[in-house]
Amino acid sequence: MSRTLIRLFLDTVDTHSKPDQFLHKVAGTWQPVSAAAALETVECLALGLESLGIAAGDRVAIVSETRLEWALADLAVLGLGAITVPIYPTLTGPQCASMLRDSGARAAIVSNPALCEKLRAVRDTLPALEALVQMDRQDGVAATPREHAWSQVIAAGTERRSREPGAFRERAARVRPEDVATIIYTSGTTGEPKGAVLTHGNIAFDVDSSLQVMQIHPHDLALSFLPLSHIFERMGGLYGMLAAGASIAYAESMDTVAANAAEVRPTVLEGVPRFYEKVYARVLEAAAKNPPLARKLFHWGLARGMERVRARFQSRPLGPLAAFQAALADRLVFRKIRARMGGRLRYGISGGAPLSSRVLEFFFAIGIPILEGYGLTETSPVICLNVPGREKPGSVGPPIPGVEVRIGDQGEILTRGPHVMQGYYRNPEATRVAIQDGWFHTGDIGRLDADGMLVITDRLKDLLVTAGGKKVAPQPIEAKLKDSPWIGEAVLLGDQRPCIVALLVPDFARLEAEALARGWPRDRQALLAHPEVRAIYQAELARVNATLAPFEQIKTMDLIGHEFTQDSGELTPSLKVKRRVIVERYAREIEAMYGAARESAA
Repeated sequence: MSRTLIRLFLDTVDTHSKPDQFLHKVAGTWQPVSAAAALETVECLALGLESLGIAAGDRVAIVSETRLEWALADLAVLGLGAITVPIYPTLTGPQCASMLRDSGARAAIVSNPALCEKLRAVRDTLPALEALVQMDRQDGVAATPREHAWSQVIAAGTERRSREPGAFRERAARVRPEDVATIIYTSGTTGEPKGAVLTHGNIAFDVDSSLQVMQIHPHDLALSFLPLSHIFERMGGLYGMLAAGASIAYAESMDTVAANAAEVRPTVLEGVPRFYEKVYARVLEAAAKNPPLARKLFHWGLARGMERVRARFQSRPLGPLAAFQAALADRLVFRKIRARMGGRLRYGISGGAPLSSRVLEFFFAIGIPILEGYGLTETSPVICLNVPGREKPGSVGPPIPGVEVRIGDQGEILTRGPHVMQGYYRNPEATRVAIQDGWFHTGDIGRLDADGMLVITDRLKDLLVTAGGKKVAPQPIEAKLKDSPWIGEAVLLGDQRPCIVALLVPDFARLEAEALARGWPRDRQALLAHPEVRAIYQAELARVNATLAPFEQIKTMDLIGHEFTQDSGELTPSLKVKRRVIVERYAREIEAMYGAARESAA
C-alpha cells in the first residue's frame, strides 16, 4: 500500500534521525539541519498555517526559488492535508495570477519581497487569496493584516504546538494516499498551462518504484538545484532522497552549482540536459586553455575513456592494454575533473529532455555515469529509467516496476499505472483527451526496442509536415546538430513549408575562444557573418544532412546572436525551447531563409 508523502517524511525522521538531514548556506557557511529540527519547523509552520485558516483540501501556492524553506513549506502543507500549488518564481505577475485564480489558492508562500510585490500587484484579481506568507521578511512584521512573515507564522504554530504537542501528527495521520497532494501547472509550450492533479499515492508510488531502480542509500548526499516547482526535482530530489534516507544540500543558486558541489561533495545529483551540456562545454573550454602538453594529455585520456565506455555499451571486454590505458587516464585526467564536482559523485540523473549521446558518453568516460529517464508532470513523473549497469544510450530505459507502456496510433507513447494523474484541474475535456480507457496519452512518439527499452523519437505536436506531405521528426535531427561542439541549440522549421530549415544558436564560449585565437571579429554580429564562421556551420549542416533522407535534409540555416533563456521567454521554466515563441520571434529570419532556399532552387 502506498504511503502518503507526509508519512514518507515522518518515517525518515523516525528511522534515521540524521543530524544533517538537510544542509543550506547561511551567511557564507554551510549549516546542517537535523531531522528533528526540520520536523519541528514543519510542525510549527503547519500549525501556524492552520491558525490562518488553512485546512485539509485548501490550496496553498509556493512561489520561491529552490531552497530549504521550499521543502519545509511543502511538507507543512501536505501534513495538514492541504494541497500544494508550486509556481515558478520567474513567471510574470499575470501568469502567477492565472494559476492562483484557477487553483483557488487561499494562501501563497513567497520567498522574497520582490515576489511578494509581484503578487500584491495582481491581488485584486484573486478574491480567494487570503494570506501572503513571506520567508525573507527581516523585521518579522507583516506589512498588512493579510500578509505574514514566515517567523510570525512559525511563532504562532510554536505556541499551539506547546499546548497541543501531538496535533501535527494527528493531522498527518488523517491524510490518505488517495488525497490530492498537489496541482502542478504544466509549462505550456504549446498553449495555456493546465493543472495536473496528483495524489499522495501517485507520487509515493513513483518514488518507491523509482528507488527499486536507483541505488540511493542513507549515506548519500544529494545536491538540489533544479526548480522544486518542477515535479522532476520535487519527486526525485526531495521525496525520493527522503524516502531513501539520503541527505539533501540546497545550492545557493543555479550559478553556484559547481562551487557548491566542490564544497559539499555530493554523491548524487539530478540535472536537465542543459546543465550537463554546460558542464561538458566548460570542461572542454578549460582544457583548450591548458598548455600544449596538458591539452594533449587531456585529449589522449578522453580518447581512452571513450574507448572504455563504448566497450561497456557494446557489452564487450577491453583488451589488457586498453584497460590499463583507461585506468591510467582516469588517474591522470578524470580524477581531477571529478574533484571539481566534489570528487564523490557516484552518478547523475538526467530528465526533462533528451540528452545528447556525445554528452552522455563524455560523462561515462570521466567516471560519472548518467542515468537518463523519461516522464511527464502528469505521470508523477517517472515512466522509464535506465538501470545502473545496464544503461543503453539512445533509450530512456525500461518502464519502472508497476508501470505499463505501449505504443499507440501514430507511434504515440501510452502509459498506465498508479503513477498517472487524476486529471486536469477543472478541465474535464482536456482530461478526457489525455486519459482514454485508463491509458495516458503522452503526446510523445517512440518505440520499444527488442530489449524492452523505450526510445523516444519526438513530440507528436512537434512533427513537421512539409508542403509535400512528408513527416519530419525534428528532435532527432536537432540532437545530431547539437552533437557538434560548435552548436548550443538548434530549432528545425518546415511545417507546411517546401523544405526544412534551421535556426542555430552557437556555443558562444567555443566560438568566441576560436575567434580570439584566429583574429576574427570580436563583435558578435560581425563574427556570425564572417565567411569562415559560416563555413564551420555549413560543414556541420553537411555532416548531419549526409545521414538524412532527402526530404529531411536542411536546406539552409541562420545563426542567432544570443542564447535562448527563460527571461527572454524562449525557454520554459523547465528549460525546453518554446517553438511557438521561436517561430513568432524570428519570423523575419525564417522568411529570409526560405527566400534564400527559393533562390538556390531556381
